[in-house]
Amino acid sequence: MEENQRKRTSCMEYKDGMEQINSDILDKVLAAREAYQPRRYTGQEVKNALQAERRTIEDFAALLSPAAEPFLEEMAGKAKEETQKHFGSSVYLFTPVYISNYCENHCVYCGFNCQNRIQRMRLSQEEIEKEMAAIAEDGLEEILILTGESRSQSDVEYIGEACKTARKYFKMVGLEVYPMNSEDYRRLRDCGADYVTVFQETYDPKQYELLHPAGQKRVFPYRFHAQERALLGGMRGVAFAALLGLSDYHKDAFATGLHAYYIQRKYPYAEISFSCPRLRPVHAWVGECAPAEQKPEEDAVWTAKEKVTERQLLQIMCAYRLFLPFAGMTISTRERAQFRDHVVGLAATKISAGVSTGIGNHSGEVERQGDSQFEIADQRNVSEVLAALRTQGLQPVMNDYVYV
Repeated sequence: MEENQRKRTSCMEYKDGMEQINSDILDKVLAAREAYQPRRYTGQEVKNALQAERRTIEDFAALLSPAAEPFLEEMAGKAKEETQKHFGSSVYLFTPVYISNYCENHCVYCGFNCQNRIQRMRLSQEEIEKEMAAIAEDGLEEILILTGESRSQSDVEYIGEACKTARKYFKMVGLEVYPMNSEDYRRLRDCGADYVTVFQETYDPKQYELLHPAGQKRVFPYRFHAQERALLGGMRGVAFAALLGLSDYHKDAFATGLHAYYIQRKYPYAEISFSCPRLRPVHAWVGECAPAEQKPEEDAVWTAKEKVTERQLLQIMCAYRLFLPFAGMTISTRERAQFRDHVVGLAATKISAGVSTGIGNHSGEVERQGDSQFEIADQRNVSEVLAALRTQGLQPVMNDYVYV
């Protein structure tokens, strides 16, 4: 343990082979997060933000503050107006497919932690095709490919072949994999990928360093700049998220919004979107690399440091919508079906359906299946989600992008 601590580098230090780009966005976001004091805002500042035609960073800060909590109904009404203005009644559907759960990181809150005693699995390309074909039978036209963060088990070539397979069945292909250099993103774009999602997890460097004691993911700035490298590599869209509950959620939501805002200003052609996940319980054994205060004596359930209620999550989503009204927004199956049904059309514009976070669970033709990353709360299939959307007068959309 002491030897591991001595070898540990700062989370701000790059490792060999990691591309460093010329960007000032990290410094601006971290400075703003540090300066943000959510409890200093008043109800009047919230009212001013709600009445503004175009909302500033200060307006966004006020809308995320505790002072905005009594105004949630008004925020939701304004958010719904913006959602309808930019998206109409359309709600986009997709499903994730996990193709490998091997990981080389030591994130203490994650079910894929390399020291966790779980069933590991890496799908072959033949098995990936079976999973894709099974998912496509439900009529979905968008897929999100996910892996654990292991370059040895899920290298760029492996992910690229999965993208090529996905293109046979789906019109839009997203990636949620480990951060890469811009040339790697370019290779995956050439294989058929359209957009990249990266969870920064927390924008608090001190907490980030504690939660990521070892592995490539420990490098905070390399992860932070992943969306920008993806755009430099030719991806047309990028998504941003903090895993709410790992640190002060007001500050993390503020930093997430600013990260997306500055990327959009620098790359105005980019399609910007948010994911809005809360930390779900995971069974975790954090191993020898973990700090003593994070290390249980036996298998444990790792839960959020800061509980985020459904009302608080809705406030965050409405604040995102009012600050960046054109941005897409995904609501996760981490949330209850009733909550997801409530927020689509208000602020969320994309919803997953028929979800499994395990490996090889879709087709029923994979003999040995891998364990899941976290627990899901909404287990409805595609038909059930479609019916729920139509009941609300919303228009399910499988895809609206045409390549010419």
